[in-house]
Amino acid sequence: MAYKIDKDTCIGCGLCESVCPQEAITADADGKREIDPAKCVDCGMCAEQCPVDAISPAE
Repeated sequence: MAYKIDKDTCIGCGLCESVCPQEAITADADGKREIDPAKCVDCGMCAEQCPVDAISPAE
């Protein structure tokens, strides 16, 4: 299971991207972040850093 980012809640701060050990998080054209599920190792570091709780485990 990977994590997912709620694009409506994401503020594009980049904190999640800066702590991802797998470089699985990148910015989209709007500056919002997205997670590549193929690279995500489910560590949860991104969710811990998110100041607006936009990141949660994918269902």
